[in-house]
Amino acid sequence: MTAVAQPAVATRGPLDDAHEQLADACRVLGYDEGTMKMLAAPRREVTVSIPLRRDNGDIEVLTGHRVQHNLSRGPAKGGLRFSPHVDLDEVRALAMWMSWKCALMDLPYGGAKGGVTIDPAGYSEAELERVTRRYTSEILPVIGPNKDIPAPDIGTDERTMAWMMDTVSVASGYTVLGTVTGKPVSLGGSLGRASATSLGVAQIAFAALNHLGMAYDATTAAVQGFGKVGRGAARFLHLAGIRVLAVSDAFGGVWNPAGLDIPALEAHVDGTGSVVGFTGAQPIDNAALLTAEVDLLVPAAVEGVLHEGNAGDVRARLIVEGANGPTTTAADAILAERGVLVVPDILANAGGVVVSYFEWVQANQAYWWSEAEVEARLADRMTSAWHQVLAEAEALELSLRAAATCLAVRRVAEAHRQRGLYP
Repeated sequence: MTAVAQPAVATRGPLDDAHEQLADACRVLGYDEGTMKMLAAPRREVTVSIPLRRDNGDIEVLTGHRVQHNLSRGPAKGGLRFSPHVDLDEVRALAMWMSWKCALMDLPYGGAKGGVTIDPAGYSEAELERVTRRYTSEILPVIGPNKDIPAPDIGTDERTMAWMMDTVSVASGYTVLGTVTGKPVSLGGSLGRASATSLGVAQIAFAALNHLGMAYDATTAAVQGFGKVGRGAARFLHLAGIRVLAVSDAFGGVWNPAGLDIPALEAHVDGTGSVVGFTGAQPIDNAALLTAEVDLLVPAAVEGVLHEGNAGDVRARLIVEGANGPTTTAADAILAERGVLVVPDILANAGGVVVSYFEWVQANQAYWWSEAEVEARLADRMTSAWHQVLAEAEALELSLRAAATCLAVRRVAEAHRQRGLYP
């Protein structure tokens, strides 16, 4: 069994990349240093202790964070991550990227992110519920449907959101469906939310392939990550006729030069919990997957997997970022020099927050849409954003990432300007 490679060890982290992307956008837009500092600074940060009584009676104290980066365009929006790698700088970076993502998709939100430093695999369901409810109660003063609306992320799911919603509702004295998104449909969740990020990634991949003149049936792909985002993305690519040659998860990867049978692979994962051991494929480690001979690469797991050490070996012609921050700034420069088209995360994986917005709207008006309506509205948003970013990139001779960031930063800065500074 081959473990998935971790991001390259370096002194830089995601927050450094986020700040550099913002600084580059401010230079292009002609903003002064004061405006840049205002856009870089989080509006609010909360760090909390989470005492947990383990099932065996032992007491453990965990640490949680919630960062609200910007609130100028509306209440904050962002996921909650349970991971042993969570730290405050990571949460700050992810919150900033959420601000740009929401603005790029023209959603009435600012950006936020939350995290608890915990490995969910080492805890029982009852323990995870206690952690979730205590974390929620600690950040209760700063969250709510008109303040900050959490959603699932790495290590959390619709069950986690149900616990959060119930904790807020009990404290409020009535059911507050709009306090989180990504809930079970039976508790006010939206149809189509579970697959929204994956479907958005696929829709953007199709738009990029069309732009490059690449026929789907002649395109090969590799997907790094087979969880919330990667699994659905692989399925949608496969259904479109693209041959997915390789996928990986936290335990290893599989490769078949003739193309993987994605439905069979999904059944295997449902039965075993991993892609490892799938018949009709050979093992591949994560490092080899990222540099495999494919046309399309979808990094859909964690930050920083494409870095200075491997970007020069990437063979894909197109990279569509399913994860947040999978490509470092140094890797971006190398890939651009080599002519690799990179579709940035704030565009490519925005389907989740778009349908989260739809869920919030439905909860607030107590009227739910059909799955077909949700998917049609999602396609409209994703396609519109793609064309806006492409036009900005061509007009200003920028990369897609720089163009997307400029569009988003301009919208947030304009909201700041229109609202003014207080006092």
